[in-house]
Amino acid sequence: MMPPEEVQRDLVRQWLHKADQDMVAAEILLKSDSTLPSVIAFHSQQAVEKYLKAILVRHQVYFPKTDDIGKVLDMVAQVEPAIASALQESTALTPFGAEGTYPGDAPEVLPGEETRAVELALGL
Repeated sequence: MMPPEEVQRDLVRQWLHKADQDMVAAEILLKSDSTLPSVIAFHSQQAVEKYLKAILVRHQVYFPKTDDIGKVLDMVAQVEPAIASALQESTALTPFGAEGTYPGDAPEVLPGEETRAVELALGL
């Protein structure tokens, strides 16, 4: 049986791995001159959300299921205020989260927004 701190480190690694996968997907799609801007924006949002949740796991902060980056940043601010402050601009990605993937709910991704979404995610 792993000690609790090793379990925590492993869980943080898992969150980071999933975030990295979303980031790689967004970058590959962006570089491929893809016509999938909403998918690029979605993966960028997901990467940011998961990177932030990794911070919360590291600090043993419980968080509810949410795709709202602002809410996640509010929780991060309790344990890493400088990081939360520096990443406030990433709240612009919230509309591209999971709820935005349903027909009729998806925000229109305007030309260039997918590039900005990746840039915001890479700013982490």
